[in-house]
Amino acid sequence: MNSLYASLGTTVFETMSRLAAEKGAVNLGQGFPEDDGPRDILEAAARATLEGPNQYPSMRGLPALREAVAAHYNAHHTLDLDWASEVTITSGATEAIAAALLAFIEPGDEVVLFEPLYDAYLPMVKRAGGIPRIVRLQPPHWRFERETVAAAFSDKTRVVVINTPLNPSASVMNRAELGLIADLCRKHDAICVSDEVWEHLLFDDAEHVSMLNLLRDRSLKIGSAGKMFSLTGWKVGFACGAPPLTELFAKAHQFLTFVTPPNLQRGVAYGLSKPASYFTDMCAAFQRSRDRLKSALEGEGFVTLPARGAYFLSIDLAASGIDMSDEAFARHAVDHGVATIPFSAFYANPGAPALVRLCFAKRDATLDRGAEALARAKRALA
Repeated sequence: MNSLYASLGTTVFETMSRLAAEKGAVNLGQGFPEDDGPRDILEAAARATLEGPNQYPSMRGLPALREAVAAHYNAHHTLDLDWASEVTITSGATEAIAAALLAFIEPGDEVVLFEPLYDAYLPMVKRAGGIPRIVRLQPPHWRFERETVAAAFSDKTRVVVINTPLNPSASVMNRAELGLIADLCRKHDAICVSDEVWEHLLFDDAEHVSMLNLLRDRSLKIGSAGKMFSLTGWKVGFACGAPPLTELFAKAHQFLTFVTPPNLQRGVAYGLSKPASYFTDMCAAFQRSRDRLKSALEGEGFVTLPARGAYFLSIDLAASGIDMSDEAFARHAVDHGVATIPFSAFYANPGAPALVRLCFAKRDATLDRGAEALARAKRALA
């Protein structure tokens, strides 16, 4: 047995979703939308399934989708990508992250990570033989200074992994912070794996800046059709970077999933041709859901943190007058009818802040029921 995986317990996401199902609780924990994606994209994939072909596509992805990805990022992020040499289609963004780390890390290389961190990063880094160097960000704004990040870099640093907007904190790295990371990557001859799956889910005055705009030859940008189109189960991702990085990345991808279902690729290619208004309307709808949940919670005395990207809202337990750990409150809340995710699931080391994450990518009635259940849970502690 591999000792790394053997040492891992059941993820809190699986645990909370199972408890929600067993108890009939509202599931505001696991991060997926309640609505099932745009009908026209589903129909495009259905036609592609029936019309075929349904055999192995190109290992790097259908040319039509790679062209669509390049065109999309040119229109939305002013990126000039060569679809043939700089775009690879993957079976989801998580597979892309795994392939990138396997491609770029040699055993003993150091990898800079930012905490809180998406829970897959740490085991992936360790499985690739990397040594994690973790920079802890602090609520409520999750900002960082040069000295803090520079201290994590060394001559052994080979990769830095960033996630912006960041799951779970819903914060967005600004241009100055990204520029600081880019400078450190140049100084230490490091590569940036830039997880940008939430790039189209930005609220208020938040702006998404792709690391490819700042560190063109040393970055691999990762995107997700599942996040763009509320089709998380499709697992269609994009990895974009300069030819030398893409060439090596594709070799790792080849021996992971090899290819991604061609019918889903054609559906995504259709979706990427949607006008800019689709993405602005999507953001507006999610922001309305965020504001609805935030207002309901604050009306019950909860204190929430700023949420500028992704579809997550966090409750500050201590500020809300709740003297419990995040894990204890999450289990208490599910007993009262709502599943949440404790922030400690996103930390490699002890000392996580007492926060719980909620997913607001739900229908109004679901959000209202979730807020009512959280209010019941809070009152039960009085």
